[in-house]
Amino acid sequence: MNVLFSLIITMILVLIPVVGVGVLGLDSLFGIVIPYLAFLIFFFGLIYRIVDWAKSPQPFKIPTTCGQQKSLPWIKHSRLESPFTMKEVYLRMFFEVFLFRSLFRNLRADLVGKRLIYGSAKWLWLGAILFHLSFLIIMLRHLRFFTYPVPSFVDIIAKVDGFFQFGIPTIYHTDIFILIGLFLLLLRRLVDSKVNYISHASDYFPLFLILGIVISGILMRTIFKVDVRAVKELAYGLATFSPVLPSHKIGILFYIHLFLVCVLAAYFPFSKLVHMVGVFFSPTRNLPNNNRAERHINPWDYPVKYTTYCEWQEKFRDVMEEAGIPIDDEWCKEIAEGQKQA
Repeated sequence: MNVLFSLIITMILVLIPVVGVGVLGLDSLFGIVIPYLAFLIFFFGLIYRIVDWAKSPQPFKIPTTCGQQKSLPWIKHSRLESPFTMKEVYLRMFFEVFLFRSLFRNLRADLVGKRLIYGSAKWLWLGAILFHLSFLIIMLRHLRFFTYPVPSFVDIIAKVDGFFQFGIPTIYHTDIFILIGLFLLLLRRLVDSKVNYISHASDYFPLFLILGIVISGILMRTIFKVDVRAVKELAYGLATFSPVLPSHKIGILFYIHLFLVCVLAAYFPFSKLVHMVGVFFSPTRNLPNNNRAERHINPWDYPVKYTTYCEWQEKFRDVMEEAGIPIDDEWCKEIAEGQKQA
């Protein structure tokens, strides 16, 4: 049901610009108003999430570790798995953010009879790395629509990405890789019974939405051609805050692609996709494992009124004497004298 619901929602989103532009002729709404509205929601929504995370106290130091903690000088500690200094934390974060190191080390657990068998699960890492890196390169390639003159590094990326020149026009490698990555991630949620059991519509919807964006983008380049100069005119106008609709129609497929991108941008700050930013605020990743060397103060540790044993003994002295419970006045006197000297 979650898969079907997410797919239906995505198809409805595809139909909205078809009706809005193709039937009602609302080019200005879908070409100018909605992109700016989506950008504002994305920008202020992301700022809100970042500020909210930054203000959240960290009552416990809970870095995720799976290696030897730094202790005695002759015991070698794991600098990446159990970072002791902030430099080691930064190094660990670098490998986590850019290479998904924790996914690469991920293991699969299967129950065979009464035995729990662990095995490699590198295909999850492969799907994630193909999708994320391809998505990044595609976004960098799209800078040519929003800049003039086009930065040289964008041209270099495009040439490297289309080095083997599959077809005319060139089919970029990242177009293929991102589709493979998305299908691997989707297949994992459909085939793996454990992952499927805990998957919700919020897990499937972003995959279908991004698939719609990627497929519509590939179709525009290879089959249903659009006027690239008109697209550049509209995109550059949006980027320079001087939006102007092209003098002639771009094509309905472009507005489908643009609308799905706007939905993704507006949905991003309030979805699980925001982990891209949230990883930097996660106490399981951004804290050193130095509990033995430095004390972590709980910011929620406000003063609490408590009763000492001596105060409790004085309050219930009569009851204790009647019950025959011994009264330790000497010990309380020693405690009081020690507090005075301190």
